[in-house]
Amino acid sequence: MKKFLIAFTILTSIIALNKHAYSEKVHGIAMHGTPKYASDFENLDYVNPNAPKGGTVKFGSYGSFDNLNRVAFKGSKAAGLGYVNDTLMRRVWDEAFSLYGLIAEKVELPEDRSSITFYLNSNATFHDGSPITRDDVLFSLETFQTKGTPNQKKTYGKVVETQLIGNDGIKMIFENNEDKELPLIIAGFLPIIPKKFYENLDVTKTFLDIPLGSGPYQVDSLDPGRQIKYKRVENYWAKDLPVNKGLYNFDTIIYDYYKDSNVLVEAFKVGEYDFRREYNVKRWLSEYDFKAVQNGEVILTEMNNDRPVGMNGLVMNTRRDIFNNRNVRLALSYAYDHEWINKTIYQNAYVRTDSYFDNSPLASSGLPSKNELELLNVWKDEIPAEVFTETFTPPITDGSGNDRKNLLKAKEILEKEGWFVENGKLIKDGKEFKFEFLIVSPSDEKIALAYQSNLKKLGITMDVRTVDSSQYQERLLSYDFDMIKRYWGVSLSPGNEQQFYWGSEVGQKDGSRNYPGINSPAVDALIEKLISATNREELTTAIHALDRVLLWGHYVVPLYHSNKDRIAYWDFFEYPDEIPLYGIVIESWWINKDKQ
Repeated sequence: MKKFLIAFTILTSIIALNKHAYSEKVHGIAMHGTPKYASDFENLDYVNPNAPKGGTVKFGSYGSFDNLNRVAFKGSKAAGLGYVNDTLMRRVWDEAFSLYGLIAEKVELPEDRSSITFYLNSNATFHDGSPITRDDVLFSLETFQTKGTPNQKKTYGKVVETQLIGNDGIKMIFENNEDKELPLIIAGFLPIIPKKFYENLDVTKTFLDIPLGSGPYQVDSLDPGRQIKYKRVENYWAKDLPVNKGLYNFDTIIYDYYKDSNVLVEAFKVGEYDFRREYNVKRWLSEYDFKAVQNGEVILTEMNNDRPVGMNGLVMNTRRDIFNNRNVRLALSYAYDHEWINKTIYQNAYVRTDSYFDNSPLASSGLPSKNELELLNVWKDEIPAEVFTETFTPPITDGSGNDRKNLLKAKEILEKEGWFVENGKLIKDGKEFKFEFLIVSPSDEKIALAYQSNLKKLGITMDVRTVDSSQYQERLLSYDFDMIKRYWGVSLSPGNEQQFYWGSEVGQKDGSRNYPGINSPAVDALIEKLISATNREELTTAIHALDRVLLWGHYVVPLYHSNKDRIAYWDFFEYPDEIPLYGIVIESWWINKDKQ
């Protein structure tokens, strides 16, 4: 087995105080500090620059898809669409947040980050051979400013002026320089779409026409809702750039869709697809001793990771009257028996999550530091007192499945808020405490039923409803649910995505990931603090403060996480010796054609 390495020294160097100004044309930029790779680098450390090209890889996806439009946020986008359109710069995975030249060969970023200037690579082309121009960049920016998701509109809307510089430069000037992450977001996340393809379309609507792109793959064929096939672009304009060498080695990538999660697993076992990342630990421990594993055709690998795990939780939609009381939401946390569920359903394989940035130095712990208090005291009258006086810990049970003390605590809290049991039902002002738990995956049913049983003891009626993936997605976009189980991922450099997750403004518009409907000036202010941070210390302080306010808001019932990556793959895959900071990069793998 090849040795997996995590370069901790890389992270240390990245998070140093940034005193470097990119006032001249440079090949790469970092959120804090300076980029790891010098201007003359030949390839990334976590790739094999001589990896052979070829072969077909199949992935399995759950659900369905009905959209190939990168702009429209409605519908379900097909897996793999990110391979079709290049961005101005490419993010790498062995640094917290650094970017290197792609469509933009060079970049200028002044020290105050009040603007950014991109200088386009003269070789950059779309798949039809036509050049990527500054007009395409401007069109892309304007399109996502006006037609994208609420978060895209808010973020890209901070560009208030553009200027053409020389023959190949485009300068974007910001409304202010408070958002220190904004230049990197534009550089690494704005898909550059061809104006000639999109300008006559209603980009707010879904479509299944094969789009014109510029990335390493293009759509080859599709069976709507069932399969999409991508083929590697042999004359891909950026294939020899240092940031791309050794990547994108498969000739063909196929995503097959399955509407039943159990069928999805069984399909992997018989070779219907080739690579699987397993998130269900119980399934990993109990269902992976099949014939292909026993004879060595399928390889199982576990590895520790040091990424922040994000938040996996039961989300209460505060837009609903029944959930707009913080203490009521706290009471529902006392009704969730993590210890029994972890032992009985998951064989004690998980760790309880107690931070939105768990498993990393970004997680708050203990009482607030002096620097955190400076941020929090501004909002002292707006946030729970516990933020200042207590360390957050989710309610703990004895694991017996019948721990009455937590249910009695929940009952006590509910009665203080005016909820009393009448004829076996929890009632307030003649209204029954009743809600629906909306799920899309059958694997969530056991958690839902266990939770339902405990809530019933409090007189609460929770109906469990399972819907198909398209209906689920539609209801998510319009926040048409009472409770869902949801996960928010985070990186080692949180930033503007936190507005998309928790911001008040985007939470009032369809399409954000502010599923709880958080509407808090304190949360908004702390997000602004973290995206305006000029160094790692400021960033961490703001994140710790934000974490505390979110936790004590009791917007979700925190569930669990694991600090291991679990993958299963058929033995014809090969991959580099080094695994970067963020974990496996499947784009760096290749196929041993003899074995396949």
